[in-house]
Amino acid sequence: MRIMLDTNILISVIFFPSNQTRNLIKRITEQNEIVICDYVIEELSLVIERKFSSRKPALKDFFHSLPFDLVQVKRNLEKEKYPEIRDEKDFPILVTAIESDIDIFLTGDKDFLALKDIKKPKMMTMTEYLEKTQI
Repeated sequence: MRIMLDTNILISVIFFPSNQTRNLIKRITEQNEIVICDYVIEELSLVIERKFSSRKPALKDFFHSLPFDLVQVKRNLEKEKYPEIRDEKDFPILVTAIESDIDIFLTGDKDFLALKDIKKPKMMTMTEYLEKTQI
């Protein structure tokens, strides 16, 4: 499966490592493909600059150690072709997830999680994913 990670999931994994985040990355990388879009990386860089500037090297180390597929956000998006999302800044991420054939989109963002009518990608929290993939 192709699993896309949202900014808030990446922040948790990189800056707040725990058994849960380590378990998440282990489970995803064992049997799936991690996908990250360039827009999320840009957003992540801005958050790190603002809130975690002293820990910038952790970001570089993380991306060097994690196998992932980088996808590009399409420009000039036709809004009427896609589901609405409350926060306009999330729209490019949503479209990229749909267009990149993502199976699961992991996020803690309530705006994404509210999109119950979308069949693919399935919007899930980290906890939901870990519960559904228990061995």
